[in-house]
Amino acid sequence: MNKIQTLENGFRIITSEMPYMESVSIGVWIGVGGRYETPKLSGISHFIEHMLFKGTKTRNASQLKQAIEGIGGQFNGFTGEDVTCYLVKVPSKYMDLGVDILSDMIINPAISTHELEKEKNVICEEIKMYKDQPSSYVQELLAEIMWEKHPLGFPLAGSEKTVLSMDQKMLLDFKEKYYCSGNIAFAACGKIKMKDFQRAVKFSCDKIKVGKQQSSEIYKNTQKNKRYTTFFKNTEQTHVEFGFKSVGRKSKDRYAVNLLNIILGGNMSSRLFEELREKQGLCYDVSSSAKKYDEIGVFSVHAGVDNNKVKQTIDTVIEQLEILKTSKVPDAELKRAKEFFKGQFLLMLESTGSRMLWLGEKILTEGNIPKIKEVLSQIDKISACDLQRISKQIFVSKNMNFAAIGPERILKKIDLNSSLNC
Repeated sequence: MNKIQTLENGFRIITSEMPYMESVSIGVWIGVGGRYETPKLSGISHFIEHMLFKGTKTRNASQLKQAIEGIGGQFNGFTGEDVTCYLVKVPSKYMDLGVDILSDMIINPAISTHELEKEKNVICEEIKMYKDQPSSYVQELLAEIMWEKHPLGFPLAGSEKTVLSMDQKMLLDFKEKYYCSGNIAFAACGKIKMKDFQRAVKFSCDKIKVGKQQSSEIYKNTQKNKRYTTFFKNTEQTHVEFGFKSVGRKSKDRYAVNLLNIILGGNMSSRLFEELREKQGLCYDVSSSAKKYDEIGVFSVHAGVDNNKVKQTIDTVIEQLEILKTSKVPDAELKRAKEFFKGQFLLMLESTGSRMLWLGEKILTEGNIPKIKEVLSQIDKISACDLQRISKQIFVSKNMNFAAIGPERILKKIDLNSSLNC
């Protein structure tokens, strides 16, 4: 059972007791990410995340890592568009230590000039690494044209230029603004008692600055025509990425979009996997995804394909989108998609780590945690007519964005303006 406590200063504590487990997964969630940044500060949320692992005023970086890994635990963090999270998974008897380490990181980070300058080079290498991976970089190219100059289109790690320009004061000022009580939540799942976790968190976090949850710049959709971009690179494969603006996380159609994603490219039984890989042998890697923000979302399709079969792949993807618009999903296929969603959802909740990630993200981005039965009930209510209606809304040419990375001789032969129509 999920339990939530909100303290007087706005700080939230979420627990889910799983007494049959031997571990506890703990996350401290901050309501800030890439979409809260300005062009000059692009990548600063991610930079701060890195720096908090470099040591505190009482522990250096090695001591932080050894404290968790020395008891067989796991230690990690990540930055998204909406949130930043620092997390540990430890044997349940070390819960207090896990809370203490995470609290020390967010309250007492050293962020020394010396470590900051070293970490700049580390992050720049991370940026270069992703640019050397076409399957990752093509998503960055897509976001840039899809969200125009809005922060949703900024790379989460920033650019080498922005990262190298940042100094200690910039990081401390940004952290001071967002790392405040009303913008932070502690979540824990596993073999714990809520009262014990609350005690540990309250004891460790009584020095957190008081403040309210922050808001970000709202995206206003101005797209009226399809957009596309290419990046020439002598790769063995061409990577293509389609992106369509979709519904936000609070939309009544959010679950229907999840089912649409499963049917189109969400698993090995999906239409794109069957058509592109199994029947035509065009690629090894093909998938779709549905990501949601507050006010909008993105429905994307990705494939890494033979350089000589790019046009055939584009045509096949467009054809599959057209079928979803013109024909209702058969009952048997819809049922399989519903059972896949429900099965994956329930399996996810069996893991202390996955459950903690779900709870933390929900409380930070939506302000509440839906009941499991309600989620399953909403899935069961979705009809084939719902999926067809949403497909007609999303999969239209004026809503399409497209990015490709591959050899110049290949991409220049394709007339994208005429090919990208649905």
